[in-house]
Amino acid sequence: MSLRLEEVKEILECEVVVGEDQLDLSVDLGCAADLMSDVLAFSQSGSLLLTGLANEQAVRTADIAEVKAIVFVRGKKPNSEAIKLAERRRIPLLCTKFYMYEAAGRLYASNLKSR
Repeated sequence: MSLRLEEVKEILECEVVVGEDQLDLSVDLGCAADLMSDVLAFSQSGSLLLTGLANEQAVRTADIAEVKAIVFVRGKKPNSEAIKLAERRRIPLLCTKFYMYEAAGRLYASNLKSR
């Protein structure tokens, strides 16, 4: 089952940093990692990425891996370079106060699965 980013925002009580106009996008799968090499190796196109790596490297990796959106966990906020890159690449960025484990669990309980 897929979730719209608007639903993700509600489930994880997110702040939207970039992509307020893209909250109607649907994500089919979730991926959670702080190691961007794991994202490249194990994520699938169209996934939602949960990460604590709040810099432009996360956005670059998401772009290469064709991740639809990023949720930064643990209250992390992306730096200005990450925000600018996400705006150019049209990758929504959201932030949640939840730790990765709880964020992933909440999304999984809402039927967002991994591959």
